[in-house]
Amino acid sequence: MLETIKNAFRNKDIRKKLLLTFLLLLIFRLGCYIPVPGLLRSNFESAITGNDFLSLMSGISGGALANGTLFALGIGPYINASIIVQLLTVGIPALERWSKQGEEGTKKITNLTRIITIILAVVQSIGIIVLFGNNQNAIQSSLFFDQTWLAGIFMAVVYTAGACLVMWLGERITDFGVGNGISLIIFIGILSTAGIALVEKFKIVFGVGEGVTQDVNQLWNIALFLVLSVVIFFAVVFVDLAERKVPINYAKQIRGNRMMAAQSSSIPMKITGGGVMPLIFAFAIISFPSMIMSLVPSWNDELTWWQTYFSGSSPYWYGQVVYAVVLAALIFAFAFFYSQIQFNPEDVSRSIQQNGGFIQGIRPGKPTAQYLDKINKRITLFGAIFLTLMAFIPSVMFSWAGQDLVNVFSTTGILIVVSVALEFEQQLQAQISMKQYKGFLK
Repeated sequence: MLETIKNAFRNKDIRKKLLLTFLLLLIFRLGCYIPVPGLLRSNFESAITGNDFLSLMSGISGGALANGTLFALGIGPYINASIIVQLLTVGIPALERWSKQGEEGTKKITNLTRIITIILAVVQSIGIIVLFGNNQNAIQSSLFFDQTWLAGIFMAVVYTAGACLVMWLGERITDFGVGNGISLIIFIGILSTAGIALVEKFKIVFGVGEGVTQDVNQLWNIALFLVLSVVIFFAVVFVDLAERKVPINYAKQIRGNRMMAAQSSSIPMKITGGGVMPLIFAFAIISFPSMIMSLVPSWNDELTWWQTYFSGSSPYWYGQVVYAVVLAALIFAFAFFYSQIQFNPEDVSRSIQQNGGFIQGIRPGKPTAQYLDKINKRITLFGAIFLTLMAFIPSVMFSWAGQDLVNVFSTTGILIVVSVALEFEQQLQAQISMKQYKGFLK
């Protein structure tokens, strides 16, 4: 990775793209520290921290959601809108036709995603600010003529505008920078959250800050945490790069007056083809009931029961077991669901047959589709097992370094950081190779 970045900076055009990417990411991080008038940060932070799913979203936004700053919603509304559009593309024929219309269809889908992003940003900002703010007394209505509703409208507009600005920054990075802008914004948000947590830990080591007691022994916890992080990241990279290559052979073809020689290629099928989406879906579904209960004051008893008998932090072992079993079942279900959306064996089989290809020992057509479907299901099974283990192992291992370091890197955050870093390196290498070929042709 470091060698790739070093080679990229040697090229003037790529260096400009990298600097532009870093500048836009810096603007995103600055927006994560711009406070919004009318919100009491300490009360709002306690409301967000008590919810698992909102804590996950806060980690992706670099802690901006918990702090209630300008980019509190982060890139969350855009991600949700993209998922919704992707799912609707499977069920709505008009959207499916757009997805097959090339660049023109892509523009239509992009515009639809932007519209849904704005709608979701409005809904999420109203829900989080008004409901959580009112329940935790986090809204300072004194700044708005003692009118709570006016303060809520103002903050909802500001947070919606912040989400749209984050979406714009991500698209500009994708168009004029290096890599996928949305992925890089999530990447930098997760690393920032981890960096802030480690800085707070070092403050304890050196006794820096008001009311902080110096504890040099915490340095060993930090060292153990870093070692465990390296081990976990190595395992994730190893599995993320693993893939099953299905060999495809192409017979000799005659096109016009030319004879095309026989060729061979392969279809790469990754173990974690669905990425982190099964984990995000699973955590969102399992956190949804507690989030709804926390919004209704009369459901405090039900919320207490839920957190006692069905939660990862339950004081009873059977509550933790039930939580783990349900979470694992959801991860498996969403892993297979997302795999079916991403990989269609019939379409792949039809494409292979139309191009004169075949799999050795498998007849073209339906037998090829069944063969690919069987391989895909087996790979998805191993991927689901890996994601299930990743949902529990990191938190257990990080707890060895201290309970305050357990949530520095969430499971979803680790997978996102690895996948985005690998994708960024691949795109850099592709651009370097392209520039080298251009220079050779000149």
